[in-house]
Amino acid sequence: MVSIQKLEFETQELFKQKQYSKVVFEITSQIKKEERSVFLCNLLGLSRITKNKKNKDALTLAIKDFKEGFLKEKNTNHAIDCLANFITTSVLLVDLEKNHKFDFSEIINFYELSEKFCINHRPINLAMAMVYRRLNDAKKLILHFKRLIESKKFNAIDLCNYGYWQCFDKEWKQSNFLDYGKFLDENLTTIPQNQLVEISQKSGSKIKIGFLSADIIEGHSITYFLKTVLSNYNKNKFEIVLFLNRQNEDQTTENFKNLVDKTINISNLNNIEVLNRSRELNLDIMVDLMGYTSKQRLELFKNRMAKKQVIWMGYCNTTGLKNMDYIISDPNLIYSNEENLYSEKVKSLPKIWNAHCGFDFDRKENSPPFAKNKYFTFGSFNNFDKINPDVVLTWSKILKKVNNSKLVLKTSTKRFATKRLKQLFEKNDVLDSVEFINKVPEFQKHLENYNYIDIALDTFPYNGVTTSFEAIWMGVPVLTMAGYNFNSRCGMSINKNLNLEQLIAKDEDDYVQKAVNLTSNYQEYINIRKSIFLDAMKSPLFNKEDYSNSFFKALEEIVK
Repeated sequence: MVSIQKLEFETQELFKQKQYSKVVFEITSQIKKEERSVFLCNLLGLSRITKNKKNKDALTLAIKDFKEGFLKEKNTNHAIDCLANFITTSVLLVDLEKNHKFDFSEIINFYELSEKFCINHRPINLAMAMVYRRLNDAKKLILHFKRLIESKKFNAIDLCNYGYWQCFDKEWKQSNFLDYGKFLDENLTTIPQNQLVEISQKSGSKIKIGFLSADIIEGHSITYFLKTVLSNYNKNKFEIVLFLNRQNEDQTTENFKNLVDKTINISNLNNIEVLNRSRELNLDIMVDLMGYTSKQRLELFKNRMAKKQVIWMGYCNTTGLKNMDYIISDPNLIYSNEENLYSEKVKSLPKIWNAHCGFDFDRKENSPPFAKNKYFTFGSFNNFDKINPDVVLTWSKILKKVNNSKLVLKTSTKRFATKRLKQLFEKNDVLDSVEFINKVPEFQKHLENYNYIDIALDTFPYNGVTTSFEAIWMGVPVLTMAGYNFNSRCGMSINKNLNLEQLIAKDEDDYVQKAVNLTSNYQEYINIRKSIFLDAMKSPLFNKEDYSNSFFKALEEIVK
């Protein structure tokens, strides 16, 4: 029988040569399962998944290998590596096979057994962040990114993830966002100027504007707001270049290409290549539509793509970057005495920071569900990430105070997140009043689900945006709560532009009371609903031409 040490050496060499099938054969044929070292267990599992990354059988076998390795030693370096791979592979299998009967509790138990040995272990922290992302537990997700940062084992993506998820935590104040943004700026890569094309200060005959996004695909929220701008600009005055940061394109992407003067796909270009392409175009303004979101390219803005740089949509907060010159806002989002809490200069549009392009079918005024049901139905189709325990508690109080009321939520694609929410509602003794409806692939049918809702409930501290515009399009009032910064005041801006200040709460207690008041005065509710249907299309929310004019006027002023 071959010695363990010899087999470890030989299979490691095969792995380096990418002979994964041979690694699997040698280990499984040369040594009994119970005699395999932790190293061999880990190498075997890695070979299985590297060879078949999306094969559920291979993933299942690899999970067993990693689990076996971890249980052999638990707290050695090799065992911790096994644990990291066990967690990551388990998550991959769950994502691949939606109905896979897997319980994250085993992962959490294993992690807790070794937590003190792997606090600074980068793969472990990333893996546990993946777990808590699927469990919809923002606090614990943030904890693992925090550990990465404290251990100084991070990259730009980790930094942005940490900052982004703080939007879901009401404990973080705007000063925290600013301080962290400055820290992020300091830790992004600075590219030597001798590797970059110099930015020309000369102006062309037209104002050249670049827009950078990874989200120009069918159904993405960004497209509905960006279309408002790109469909209504003066081509004699402006030249627009769309920078696409995604490989997979669809018909929506093609449609957007037809709206602009030039399109560049940068998904396969490194930062130096993108910077030089953008600088050669002599752009007057580059607009970032991603901020801290998952496919961000903030290092491009750190090193300056254009004469002026602007953050708008995608991420509703400060970037902290010295070279991000402006943030697009409105009077309801950033107050004049708060502008020092944003690293960017605040460019406030006169009415609202963005406007929706609307949908390609006629609106219909429908009777509220209450007229038929004789009870009020609340609803929220927001991403479950935004529905935190404080939100659940507040909504539960409403359900208890409004007799026979119901709450409709859209089932998350993350089945564990749905399970966790159900547990929270059950803890508050209102689960029987909550209905989870399945997501539907057809977008119009998704919108028609608003016909089952009397009153839409906004989330906090991270307000809904697209979902609020959808509700209003369908004639459904949105109850919101005003917070302390941009992303927690979006709902307030929307309602103020509809002249519906009575639907803006100042705190959780006021939120509950306003919901109760709205349901106890049926005529007032009917009047609000009717005003939304009659006035929404004339409001700044959907006035495409007016918004586009104010947007491009603001960019002109920035250039000057």
